[in-house]
Amino acid sequence: MGLIDTRFTQFVIFVNCLVPFLLLVWDGYHNKLGANPLDLITHATGKLALVFLLISLAVTPVRKFTGWNQIIKYRRMLGLYAFFYAALHLLTYVWFDNFFDLKTIVQETIKRPFIAVGMLGFLLMVPLAVTSTNGMIKRLGGRRWSRLHQSIYLVVILGVVHYWMLVKADIRQPLLFAGVLALLLGYRIATKSLPRLLQKTPSISPVPRR
Repeated sequence: MGLIDTRFTQFVIFVNCLVPFLLLVWDGYHNKLGANPLDLITHATGKLALVFLLISLAVTPVRKFTGWNQIIKYRRMLGLYAFFYAALHLLTYVWFDNFFDLKTIVQETIKRPFIAVGMLGFLLMVPLAVTSTNGMIKRLGGRRWSRLHQSIYLVVILGVVHYWMLVKADIRQPLLFAGVLALLLGYRIATKSLPRLLQKTPSISPVPRR
């Protein structure tokens, strides 16, 4: 019964994660993407990639605060969806914006730092996606795999910085993403540093009474 519940929950999460992509396809098919469809798709896929990255980072604190340990089983899928939307974001830029013109892409990457930051973030995501299978975990070993996947923190930071640098006027949304990221990283720093500080704190023995 527990296995059936897990598979059903996984299916529900999988479908819901795919819904934004299906809505973009539906709106594109019916010409409902506005006056600048390319701009809308680029921004939508970029935001979705950031959202799923942050959701995957939120799995650990949610598990500890709620006691829902099974949620850890869905973190890999959430991370792969983040990679999926990041790949769509990059593909939109490379294909529809530059028609695979590598020379132009290189020139724009050099001239526009926010593109370079985004490219670096995506490149760091590639090995994480490739090594997300159980077979790769066994090949690398748990310790090496864990060290490799700690780079997810750098990926999310680069993603938020990329978005921040892209926005010229209204920075409310990048600021929101940055705030959520700060909370998630702050939680991890606190949970690792507080136990060490408590261990180092010398215990005060009571003063003996005469």
